[in-house]
Amino acid sequence: MDTIFRKVGSYWMGQKANKELSSVSKDINSLGTSIDGGTKWIVGKIKGSMQKPLEELLKEHDLPVGIFPSDATGYEFNEQTKLLTVNMSSICEVSYKDSSVLRLDTVVTAYLEKGKLTDIDGMKTKVMIWIKVSSITSEGSKLHFQAGMRKTRNRDAYEVLRPGVTVSKF
Repeated sequence: MDTIFRKVGSYWMGQKANKELSSVSKDINSLGTSIDGGTKWIVGKIKGSMQKPLEELLKEHDLPVGIFPSDATGYEFNEQTKLLTVNMSSICEVSYKDSSVLRLDTVVTAYLEKGKLTDIDGMKTKVMIWIKVSSITSEGSKLHFQAGMRKTRNRDAYEVLRPGVTVSKF
């Protein structure tokens, strides 16, 4: 009987410990996406991963840094699958100096390759009406947005990091 109680007790304690560790891990993850870059670096180091700033990742892939707003709360990039997930604190719009506007959902996903974002989900642009952006391709001084039709814009309008303005719906 004592053996049974020990096994049940150790199982129960193990489950409680796993739940607590999981909770701490979630707390660290949420902390890492809601604080400044220096502290984010420390949290990333504790979690065992070093994550470069989103702007640096975009530059490495020959894309302008202003595609996503400055107030993006964090991102994940899977090197193997090339899946990029960018998180925003709220649905927002970003206006650019060429009068173009992008609307971003709280989560934007896309496949990131050299000079392009493909299979984008969570991004729209205004072309008379709001249209889903399915890909962005960089070609020299131009950016090509695939949104129902191909819309070419000057790349320099997207080189400056801009804040997003919160909107009520995507």
